[in-house]
Amino acid sequence: MTTAAEHAYMGRVKELPCGVCEQAGPSDAHHVRTGQGMSQRAGNYCVVPLCKSCHQGPHGIHGDRAMWKIHKLTEMDVLDETIARMCR
Repeated sequence: MTTAAEHAYMGRVKELPCGVCEQAGPSDAHHVRTGQGMSQRAGNYCVVPLCKSCHQGPHGIHGDRAMWKIHKLTEMDVLDETIARMCR
């Protein structure tokens, strides 16, 4: 169950620009993946802002990840930058 605080945090993340291509928000809040094979979804504070293309598009995180490879980014890179932006 998502708490009110988690819901509010994810709402603020969605206001940020895409963590990959910098397209202006609103963005989707993508839960980073953890565990073996990156199959397990992290908690509600481990989310990153992604535009629709970088999230669910054919070259996004749920596709072939080409945009991520072009920008030389990992989910942890984008999570780190997201946390930094949230603290500013």
